[in-house]
Amino acid sequence: MNGTDVEATPVNGRRGSAGEVARLALKLGFTAFGGPAAHIAMLHEEVVVRRKWLGEQRFLDLLGATNLIPGPNSTEMVIHVGHLRAGYAGLVAAGVCFILPAATIVLALAWLYTQYGTTPAAGWLLYGIKPVIIAVIFQALWGLGRKALKGPFLAATGVAVFALYLAGFDELLLLVAGGLLVVVVQYGRRRFRDGPGAAALLFPWLPLTATSALLQNVPVTLSRLFFLFLKIGAVLYGSGYVLLAFLRNDLVVNLGWLTDQQLLDAVAIGQFTPGPVFTTATFVGFVAGGWPGAALATIGIFLPSFLFVAAISPLVPRLRDSALLASMLDGVNVAALGLMAAVTWELGRAAVFDWLTALLALVAAVLLFRFKINSAWLVLGGGLAGLASHFLL
Repeated sequence: MNGTDVEATPVNGRRGSAGEVARLALKLGFTAFGGPAAHIAMLHEEVVVRRKWLGEQRFLDLLGATNLIPGPNSTEMVIHVGHLRAGYAGLVAAGVCFILPAATIVLALAWLYTQYGTTPAAGWLLYGIKPVIIAVIFQALWGLGRKALKGPFLAATGVAVFALYLAGFDELLLLVAGGLLVVVVQYGRRRFRDGPGAAALLFPWLPLTATSALLQNVPVTLSRLFFLFLKIGAVLYGSGYVLLAFLRNDLVVNLGWLTDQQLLDAVAIGQFTPGPVFTTATFVGFVAGGWPGAALATIGIFLPSFLFVAAISPLVPRLRDSALLASMLDGVNVAALGLMAAVTWELGRAAVFDWLTALLALVAAVLLFRFKINSAWLVLGGGLAGLASHFLL
């Protein structure tokens, strides 16, 4: 390792203070629009290019590590940098200060939504926002797919997860099975690669997890709400948009606490605000359980990220060289893409249902793909278009 490179900073280095870490995290928390990829790009500019807190290779190592553990990647990257810069105090300061601005904004919008969300004006605003959200998710799906689908087998795995989720299978087991299947195929004996053995070993329990017995209209309790989001934060791999699959399966299909329309509204709010997409949990928690529900949902979904980063930091230099973990990551990534595609299909049918919503989705997709317009501006434009359609059409 080059002795002059800042990446030589010890994993538990004390090169800075928790205060400077907190100030940077707050800045990103208020300005980081555009989703995880944009957040990570902004973080790179701040800590590698401008402040030179760490080198390029160390930053890449941290990015690889966050892809191997559950949770929101961009939030975990901020937490990692805080830990490197100022130890455990920096770890906590970075995470809290990055999450807090978005959570506060989302909470305020959730209150306004519960007060005015059913009024005609709010309804027309969301009418224009929802198809734009579908285009934003599709763009994320397309970009991730170009990196993750590295061959026919991985593509077939993603398609299989897509179909199985639509058939009612559990999303967590699909993620686990996707990762294990790729490991078995790439490293198992020939009889697992060429025959049906791998699928028989990895998928025998999946028919038992189909959502055939729905638990609709289960009463909302704060403990159930907290542990639901704690579970999601502890097991969710992939982009923040994979959160949609978990939320829909648990809160819409199984428990009946939300409708598909409310879930789309939650995603719209999360996309329009800066910071981590996982603050959608704040919105959902407020709608389902009021102020305590918002607090518990937010704590539950982000708490595992702090624990995972603290645990994995000493192992980061070794993870990037593990072929086995790389194979597991390939499988989990394509399974996550399959889930994202399935949820996008289901939500798209609810959001795009007439010529105007179809036009808004198409225009948003063109602006995203061709001109790289910030998604927050598109969400704002979609809302204004929805309001204008109410008065002009």
